[in-house]
Amino acid sequence: MGDISLSKAVRSNLLSLQSTATMMGKTQERLSTGNKVNSALDNPTNFFTAQSLNSRASDMNSLMDSMANGIQTLEAADNGLSSITKTLESMQSTLRQARQDKSFQTASYTLGAGLTSAQDISFSGGAVGTTDVDIALGTAAVAATAATYTSGASAEDLSTDADLSALVGQTISVNGAVAYTFTGSATGQVAALETALETATGGAATMSAGGIAISRADGTNFSIQSSNAATATAVGVATTLTTTTDGVAAVAAAAKTVDTLVSEINSNTSLEGKVRASNDNGKLRIENQSTQELNIDGVSATGVVDGTSTGAADILGNSVRADLADQFNELRDQLDKLSDDASFNGINLLRGDKLTITFNETGSSSIDIQTKDENSVNSTNLGVSTTLTAADLDADSNIDVELGKLKTALNEVRSQSSAFGSNLSIVQNRQDFTKSMINTLQTGAANLTLADMNEEAANLLALQTRQSLSSSSLSLASQADQSVLQLIR
Repeated sequence: MGDISLSKAVRSNLLSLQSTATMMGKTQERLSTGNKVNSALDNPTNFFTAQSLNSRASDMNSLMDSMANGIQTLEAADNGLSSITKTLESMQSTLRQARQDKSFQTASYTLGAGLTSAQDISFSGGAVGTTDVDIALGTAAVAATAATYTSGASAEDLSTDADLSALVGQTISVNGAVAYTFTGSATGQVAALETALETATGGAATMSAGGIAISRADGTNFSIQSSNAATATAVGVATTLTTTTDGVAAVAAAAKTVDTLVSEINSNTSLEGKVRASNDNGKLRIENQSTQELNIDGVSATGVVDGTSTGAADILGNSVRADLADQFNELRDQLDKLSDDASFNGINLLRGDKLTITFNETGSSSIDIQTKDENSVNSTNLGVSTTLTAADLDADSNIDVELGKLKTALNEVRSQSSAFGSNLSIVQNRQDFTKSMINTLQTGAANLTLADMNEEAANLLALQTRQSLSSSSLSLASQADQSVLQLIR
């Protein structure tokens, strides 16, 4: 092309046209890509800075999936804890219903005639256990305890008649009436005094150097006193009426009444909270305070307490409480199944799995989420793993113990739910933060590389106009050469 000669004007217009075409190409590229910097050749500083910002934004964006999965994992655990809480509350409700239920079975029996202390009504089974608890149906005869009286220190030797002669006219009274008046006789006075006291007291009296001793064998208490201070000193008997207190009358054997049996059954520590008795219009009413069958011996098949029949009387247990024990166990089994099913993407926080979520592209910021003490949330670790039998619900005190365990378990679950809630708040906050950071980085990169489409469109229009003008100028510049061609023709 060096052999072609162009005039200066043509060459100048040609260069201008070529420059315009180049600029039009760049402008069209910016309009088509939307970027004013498409490669390092356009603007190395902006290109590599934007690339770094976009790379960091891309790295952070890849962490968003991990955060989203972490949130879902926490929500799955929270779903499990919510269901476990409801299950524990249902278990509480079941036990409270059992505690309130008092539909214990009862039976009323008629007391037979001629019951003795050798005959018993016996309780076994139910909450009592295998060892019989016997209650005697009658009372045994009790011998009398003698009423005794021994006078105080005596100034006289009451075993000799002569020592009593100085008490002429003085008296000794028994039960408020004069029993003997001293005569001063030196013969037979000791014997007379003994006889008088025995007659008045109904007991045996002896005189000795130490004073008076009286014993009434039938246990009837009696009173004795002397007439004045001189007599009191001489014989050792006080001037005030002194009554014996150690006498106890004999008690004959007898059958116990319904009220007596009720009192003895209810006060027996081996039957307390297990069997309760009451007076049912003259009959002995027995309540079986158990979910198990109560066996009663000493009662006939016709409901008469005879003290001899065996295996003829039973009282069924509380079926309502027994059924509630089964319901409790079913709920407890569901609690463990809920814990096992609360997983997401292979991670189950309620089984003690650890969830690690990374928050930045360098890995220097992260969070580890796990249950307290790295334990699974199940019936064993919550302290409610015991399988209840119907007998466990016999006593209200046993139910109260189980309710206490459930209360502790509920507190544990609620505490764990609160901890997971705090972790979820942290992850969601970091997720929002990461979204904002990605937007900031991408906006910064766009500011360095994106083109102003309005400006580029105006540039293209201007360049198109310039191109048209340059083409016209080139045409005018070539007319001089065309004039020479005209002359040659």
